[in-house]
Order: sequence, then structure tokens, then C-alpha cells
Amino acid sequence: MKSVKPGSMSMLWLGVFVFAIAALGHAVSPSSAKSYAPPRALDGKPDLSGVWSNASVTNLTRGLNVEKLVVTRAEAETIVKANPFQRLIEAEDGPSDLNDNLLKDNNSDRGYNAFWIDPGSSLATVKGQYRTSWIVEPPNGQMPISPEGRQRLLADRASRQQTMFHGPEALPLPERCLIGFSGAGGPGMLNTIYNNNYQIIQSPNSIAIVVEMVHDTRVIPLFKDKVTAQASHAPATLGKWLGDSVGWWEGDALVVEVIHPNPQQGRSGPIFLSDKGKVTERFTRVAPTQILYEFKVEDSAYYSQSWRVEMSLNKRDESIYEYACHEGNYAMEGILRGARLQESQGIKPTAGPGIFGTPIPEKAGGSR
Repeated sequence: MKSVKPGSMSMLWLGVFVFAIAALGHAVSPSSAKSYAPPRALDGKPDLSGVWSNASVTNLTRGLNVEKLVVTRAEAETIVKANPFQRLIEAEDGPSDLNDNLLKDNNSDRGYNAFWIDPGSSLATVKGQYRTSWIVEPPNGQMPISPEGRQRLLADRASRQQTMFHGPEALPLPERCLIGFSGAGGPGMLNTIYNNNYQIIQSPNSIAIVVEMVHDTRVIPLFKDKVTAQASHAPATLGKWLGDSVGWWEGDALVVEVIHPNPQQGRSGPIFLSDKGKVTERFTRVAPTQILYEFKVEDSAYYSQSWRVEMSLNKRDESIYEYACHEGNYAMEGILRGARLQESQGIKPTAGPGIFGTPIPEKAGGSR
């Protein structure tokens, strides 16, 4: 199924509504991965070029009611059926009921209904196993946020909420169309509700990763070894979106070190990083149709320990298409005009509840 963006009318519905039993075709067993000989680029390095996708019902962290990292196929199907997006898709299947009063709650987030979303329809297979989270360490599948890190997050969130609708610069980064939603571009590239494709363009001296979500592009210079690469990081004062990446090869694995995260992005998450944070990625082609993508997060300002992720990037024989954010450039004006209207009615503007929730107006001086 072609990946699409809001505003595109080329969405193919079948890929959204059918559970992808064909995902088994992406499964790679640990033994076969070890024996696989990847194709080579002209410089002799493994060829990672092409279009790849991490679309999946599997998320960064494990569901609260799921204890195991690895599940059976039957257990995977059960987990998928309980996924909120799959339930939304099932609820909206068939013709619209114009008398269902769905819009009576004035939730503008209802615009992100099943027509637009394309999060994937199966759990991911990593090393031949159905996985319930990308996080493999710690074993509980959760980010090991420390007490100090939690206090930091709460303070940052409170600060953002105080000024969120004051003007364009105060709105969340994705709403400003500056970087991809839900950490799609990294550091630590994560899947999101649509546009989960990446195009890798490879040369002897650099790797470019084009991120379909908001069309970010990571250009990663390559060096002869780890020491040379680490000495070649750009200054922290640049504050690059997606952090500052340098890479080198260790055998058949491409290793990328990301430091100096942009402060705004680091505070916003979903992977929280301070100015001392570091993400180390590994890209290893383990089959004709799959790259094993791993990364480790280290940041004592937020976490009680380092933590590690394993993810599959699956080959797509398609192209990356244009991503249009805020079609017509009307969305930002509409968001802020709506905030001013709420303020005139004595309502404190707040972020929407999402496509599953029902908003509760917050009167001036009151609470939600």
C-alpha cells in the first residue's frame, strides 16, 4: 500500500483494514540473519539504499497489560485487535451514519479519523519474533525515567502549557511543521500514525535518510573509524533538528552517533534528551527485505540507566512522495484564531484530546 499524507486522495483502503498476515514474509530468524550476505555498494560496504518502512502496531514502549516482549502469532493477533487505531478503523468501517452525533463534542481532532491514518496492521517481526515493544532493555519495555527526570518532564510540560497558544513559536514542533510527528526523524527513528517510510541514499562519504513524515532529511557524514567520527561532531551551538549525526562502519554494521539534540526537541520527546544526551544507532542489513535497526539511549538527566531498542525496517518497492503540511497554510491561522475565540468566551485554550477523547472545557480559573 502506498503511504499517504493528509490531503492525498490516493489512499488504498485495503491495506488499512486487513490484518497483514503477509508480515510473516518479513520475518528473519536469528540464524538466517547471521548467514546472510548483503549486497555491496561500489565501495564494498553493505548496500542499505532503497525505501524502507517501520510501519507497525508495535510501539516504542510495551502496553501496560502486556508482560512479554516476544509473543506467539495468535497472541499478536489478539494484541492487534485491541489496538485503539484498529478499533477506530473497525468502528468507522462502512457508510457514515450522519445521525451519530459524533461531532457534537466539538472535538476538532475528529478530523484525524480512519480515512487518514495508516499506522500498520500487525505487530513487528524482529529477528523472526513478534515483538510487543521496540524497547528490549530494560526487560519491562518501558523508558527508565528517573525521579529527577520525571520532575524535569513535568516542569517542561507545565511551562509549555502556560504559553502554548500565545503565538506560532509557542505551538508544538509538529504543529509548526518543523519536524516529523512522534519522533519519526530521530534521534531514535520511531513509527507514527502514517508516513512511516524512509529512503536511504548511500555514498562512500555520507548517508542521507529522507524521512517521509514532514520530509525531514538526515545527512550523516561517514568517517574511517569511531575516533575520527567522534572528533568531527559539529558544535552544540548549532542546535540542529534531529541532533548532530556522524557515522562509521563496524564490519557490516553502519554505526551512527547522535549528540547535541536541539533543546526544543529534546524537551518535547517522545525520546527525551538533555544537552548531554547521546543516541547510538546501528543499521545492519539482515535479509533482502529487512534492515535490523538498533539504538541505545544514554542520558543521566532523564533516565536511571541506558536503554536499548531493536526495530525492523522493511523494504518497500515504492517511492517517497511529497509531504504537504498545513495545506494552503491555513492551519496555523485557524489554530490561533480558535484560541483567541475560546479566550473571548472565558475558556482557557488547551490541546485537543485526540481522536479517541472527549474535551472538557476549562473555564478561566477552573480546572479540567
